[in-house]
Amino acid sequence: MRAALKLLGPHRSVSTLSLREIAREAGIAPNSFYRQFRDVDELAVALIEQAGASLRQIIGKARGRAGTERSVVRSSVKAFMEQLHADDKLLHILLREGAVGSDAFMQAVDRQLSFFEEELRLDLMRMAKDGRTGLYEPALTAKAITRLVFAMGATAMDLPPERLPALTEQVIVMVRIIMTGTQALARDPTLPK
Repeated sequence: MRAALKLLGPHRSVSTLSLREIAREAGIAPNSFYRQFRDVDELAVALIEQAGASLRQIIGKARGRAGTERSVVRSSVKAFMEQLHADDKLLHILLREGAVGSDAFMQAVDRQLSFFEEELRLDLMRMAKDGRTGLYEPALTAKAITRLVFAMGATAMDLPPERLPALTEQVIVMVRIIMTGTQALARDPTLPK
């Protein structure tokens, strides 16, 4: 898995890697690869799952450190964006393989996004209850936020580092707009839905 991660780059996704390349980078015979994985697709799915679990842990810690809704949004988005430039390239796998990979890769990425959405839904419900703000369609709100952040992350992935802070601030404002909208819809039943 480390060998595959090492081979990934700005214009290289797991779907472009060959078994021989990965085996060479890992310093093993190509047949040894099969002791761990059936094929490169299975390796890619394992990497996607590792990436999702790792990122959920990082984002969960960021949400846990924050106290108010505003700081939860800021700390979570910043933690996500900082992972774009981490050495492990795990977030790149989630962002790239969901768009260019095989059906198996896209399904694995979608599963990871569903995990993020469920965790966020529970957090949003807790925050709404604590702040007595209300929340319209918690699952849909969580999906909107998750999909927005991941789409903007895919945009940010290839940006030069000096442009990342401005994009991060835009994403924070976008998430706050979603939060304001869901709270307004929950408060005022006369708003169009």
